[in-house]
Formats: sequence, C-alpha cells, structure tokens
Amino acid sequence: MYQILIFSFLFPLFCSAQFGTSYKIRTIAFYNVENLFDIENDSLIFDDERTPTGSYQWTAERYEKKVGNIAKVLSEIGVETTANLPDIIGLCEIEKRKVLEDLVNHKNLASGNYGIIHFDSADERGIDVALLYKKEAFTPYTFKSHRLLLLDDEGNRDYTRDQLVVGGYLDDEEVFFIVNHWPSRSGGEARSRPNRMKASQLNKRIIDSLQYLDVNAKIISMGDLNDDPTDDSLKKVLKTVGKRNKLDSLSLYNPMEKLFKRGVGSLAYRDKWNLFDQFFFTSNLVNDNKKEYSFWKAGVFSQPYLKTAEGPYKGYPFRTYVGNTYQGGFADHFPIYMYLIKKARPN
Repeated sequence: MYQILIFSFLFPLFCSAQFGTSYKIRTIAFYNVENLFDIENDSLIFDDERTPTGSYQWTAERYEKKVGNIAKVLSEIGVETTANLPDIIGLCEIEKRKVLEDLVNHKNLASGNYGIIHFDSADERGIDVALLYKKEAFTPYTFKSHRLLLLDDEGNRDYTRDQLVVGGYLDDEEVFFIVNHWPSRSGGEARSRPNRMKASQLNKRIIDSLQYLDVNAKIISMGDLNDDPTDDSLKKVLKTVGKRNKLDSLSLYNPMEKLFKRGVGSLAYRDKWNLFDQFFFTSNLVNDNKKEYSFWKAGVFSQPYLKTAEGPYKGYPFRTYVGNTYQGGFADHFPIYMYLIKKARPN
C-alpha cells in the first residue's frame, strides 16, 4: 500500500491545505549486502571460505544474523516518508536464490510479499545481482540477464557479474530497471578502469536498445558501479548529467552527482569517501507532469547503527567482517534510495 499524505504542515511540498492535494510515493532502494552467502559448499564456485570450516567460519548462526541485519535495514528505508517497505529493491553480492528467499521471508520483510528476479551469473565467486519487487506495486513482464565479456592480460575470459534488466508496470506505468555490479578496483583504479568502461558501454547499449524500441521508455539503472559519479564511465560513456537544468530528451540524469560533490559517500576506503552506489535514469522521469511518476529525491541511508562506533574505522559502514575477523555488522556499503511521486487519484 502506498502512503497518502494529507497533513500540509508536515509535508508542505506535497500537500495543499486549500485543495487537499495528495501524492502517491514509490520507494526504490539499492544495497550491496557484502557477500550474502549461505553456509553450503557449492562445488561450482569459489565459496569454500564462506562455509563453517572455511577461513571465515561462516556458521548458520552468523548467516541467520546477517539475513536479519539486512532485512532490518531494508525494512526501514523510506519508512519515515511513506510508512511502508520499499517497493523496488536492487541487490548485489548475493550468492543464490535461496538467500533471497530467506531474506524476503524474514519477519521484517514478509509483509511486503516480494517477488524475486534473479539469474546465476558466471562470476567466479558466485555473487550475483537481483531485483525484489512488491507484487502489489510492480508487475514484471520481461527480464533478461546480459553478460559482460571481459578478458584478462593473457586473453583468457575474466568472469564477472551480469547486468539484470527487468521491464514491467509500476502501477499503470511501464518502467525498466537495470541492476548493476560493475568490476571492482582490484589491482588499482587505473589498471581496472577499462573493465568498468566496458561495463558502462554494455549499460549504454542496453539503454539504447530499449529506447530504439520505444523512444519514451522510462529506464532506471542502479547499482554498485565501483566508480564515482564524476568518473569517465559515467560522464564520458553514459554522458550522465548532474543538474536538472542541463537535461535534454536524450540525457541520463544522475542525482548522486550532486550528493558526491557535497561530500556524501556510500563507502569509505583509506579515509576517503566514495559514492559507488548510484541511480541514473532517463530524463522523462524528471518532469512536471503530476499525472505520471516523476523523480523527487535520492539519498544515502546511513543511520547511526549502520556505522562503526569506534576505532580506526569509526564512522565507516559497520561491516560483517574486517579481513577475516568477524564483526557482526551489516555491510561495507550504505544502501541508497530514491522516490518517485505522482498525484494520487481520488478514491
């Protein structure tokens, strides 16, 4: 169920005391959940370390705590604004469908009646991306996993995460979602940059293909890009725009760019904050048409309990592990969120 806002003194942007205007709000979230593995050893992937006998001593108790932690976080994103669970959730670093089922069936998320869209990727570690959706909010009719072809220095295949594309109806409006987890900066930012450039090129081809079929397609791409909003993969390949007044009909709007320039981050490394977790989307979602969904705002969900309380990593995301040392935290990234709004129809 969506939230109808009727108190103008609480929500002046959306409500008019004179006319009684109310709006429907949908929350979209994305979260890199930092290695959400079950405890079973899968012979087809390199998950040996994340088993009870592996170096991380990944036990059933720790797994259940991790699922509960992630469910708690997701259940609170957007609740202050909508009083409801998120409608669309993109995830990365999940091992398989089973962990997603455990997640959506947790008591904190079960009332959302979430559907799951997931494909096993070719990633060597076995980590994938996925999309969760509230069945009462979104009706998918097409979904496909797009493989990213990479080669290492010897010309051998370097297996990584796929890009997941899901099309469907958010209430009565057709919207496409792309969930990403681009190649990491392992080996250094400069050395690994070509892989992320190729990931951004694949993302652009997907968007171009959707727009070729329908020039007015509404497309939202989200994910852990392992690049900041000002990096070449975003600015030169996808040509994302960070200011509304610079948009044209072919632009992709990246609201995270403004946040990044203000010093907001979703993860920290060596005392530097990065905003690798991002949304960017077609400019037709930045509009003044109150009868259709339009972008309102985006943010990083960084509640105090998600931060390390003390020590050298004080203020950083409270992780499940630091190295091989168990911390019992949440993830090494903060989740992000965005809102779509439109004028609510009278009952």
